[in-house]
Order: sequence, then C-alpha cells, then structure tokens
Amino acid sequence: MTLERLRIFVAVAERQHVTAAARALNLTQSAVSNAIAALEAEHDVHLFDRVGRGVVLNQTGQAFLPEAKAVLARAAAAEAALADLSALRRGRLTVFASQTIASYWLPRRLVAFHAAHPGIELDVQIGNTRQAAAAVLGGEAEIGLVEGAVDDPMLEQTRIGSDRLAVVVAPDHSWAGLRRLSATDLTTSPWVLREAGSGTRSTLEEAVRQAGINPADLPVAMTLPSNEAVLAAAEAGAGATALSESVAYASVAAGRLVTAAFSLPERPFRLLRHAERYRSRAGDAFVAAMG
Repeated sequence: MTLERLRIFVAVAERQHVTAAARALNLTQSAVSNAIAALEAEHDVHLFDRVGRGVVLNQTGQAFLPEAKAVLARAAAAEAALADLSALRRGRLTVFASQTIASYWLPRRLVAFHAAHPGIELDVQIGNTRQAAAAVLGGEAEIGLVEGAVDDPMLEQTRIGSDRLAVVVAPDHSWAGLRRLSATDLTTSPWVLREAGSGTRSTLEEAVRQAGINPADLPVAMTLPSNEAVLAAAEAGAGATALSESVAYASVAAGRLVTAAFSLPERPFRLLRHAERYRSRAGDAFVAAMG
C-alpha cells in the first residue's frame, strides 16, 4: 500500500468515476484503473462495484474510505510539519551550556533568538564543560557552549566570545592587601574550587601550570559543584578561589570579596557541534545568532 494508491482510491471514491478522478489527479485513466486494481489485488478485496460505465463504493470501500482519508491527512500534517521545520516556523533545539555561560553570557542571546524565531522551542541544559561535551558527543544535545578546553576530533569548535577569571578572596584574607601576588604565593592559602571537569577549574589549573606551579600543590580545602556555592564559601572566608569576573562582579562591588593581584589569562567561549551528526536548520540559526 502506498500513499499514491490511497490518493487515487479517495479521488475515485469521492467522484464515483475513474475518468473524472484521473483528470483531477492529472493521470491517465489506465494509471488510475491499474492503481485501484493493484490495491484490491494486494489485499484480496473489492472496493468498488462496477455499475454500467461507472463505479460505486461497496460496503468494503465505504468502510475503508475514512481510514484512507485519515492516513492521507496524517501524511499531509507530517509534510506540513517538515515544511515548518525547514522554514524555522517550528522546531525544538537542545543546547547544553556550562554554568558561567548559561548564567551570565547566554540569557540575553536566548531572548534575541526567541524574538527572531518564536516557534523554536529551546531546551537549555546546564552542567560543566565535560558534561556539555559528552552531551554533544552522545547526541543528547545538538549544540554545546563551554568555556573550558575540549580535546576531541569529533567535536567542531567555534569561538563565540570570551571572559577572564579573577582570583578573589575575602577582605580579611592575607592576600587582600598585597600589590603583587607571586606564583609561589598561590600554594600558601586554602582554595575553594569548582569540580574537576569544569572550565573554570581547568583554566585556573592551566594558568598555574604555566606559572611553574603544579596544580596538585594548591591546598584545596573544598570542591563545590556550582559558581554560587564557591562564591558563598569564599565570601565566608573558606579560602581563595578563581571565578569569572562576571560571576564575582557583584560580590567585589559590594566589598564582600577582593580581587587578588594575580592576573589570569582570557579564556575563550566555544560552541561545540558534532562533526558527523545531522545539523538542523534551527541549530544553524542558533549558531548564526551567537556570532
């Protein structure tokens, strides 16, 4: 059974005439007759009674007609859905963003994208860089947004922005009044850090390594799973930490934290896409909006 045969059957059933159906479908009369005959032969039924020079639906045909119409309606709806998806009138896009990007960089861009494409539903999931990369690799998300380094040949990476980390401490911390903090000083204070796999932690560890210090020599007092938890612990005096300047801004402005005199490098924000998986038009539109 094919959609074409169903269309021909419905056209003949509605007109009770093979020639009229053929004319409406822009087919030859023989093509229409052969399609009806093939449908009947395939299922060993008769759908029409041949009365004189015309055809009339029999009871089997009458029972089958609403089913055939329903199938054609669903096919038309499916075709319309694909057309809407192609034209970005509707769709769904899953994005996995690391915490700093999701909380501080992404929101206004999401608002702009929604305004341009209100029919596209955005499912934004939040985790760390390692989790975002894994989601794109596994197909759970079409797009990943990360601030940490990712090393996987199956992930194509596009730079879309940047920020800078700052080392921050409570106002009564011994580093708060120093004009310059050396690399070796970094090992003299307890640290409160994000979990392994986060872009924030990997960026700090690489900067410390470049300064000649083994990251394992940092006395880590606490490892916490979110920027907010790290920020609160640092404000409470648990130790030094490194956070995005955007994350720490309000606390520094309010005097709850002080920026220590140790410069950390700028870090890029990267957009991840799988090198081989299907790329939707919604995903392409999202990438263009992030540029």
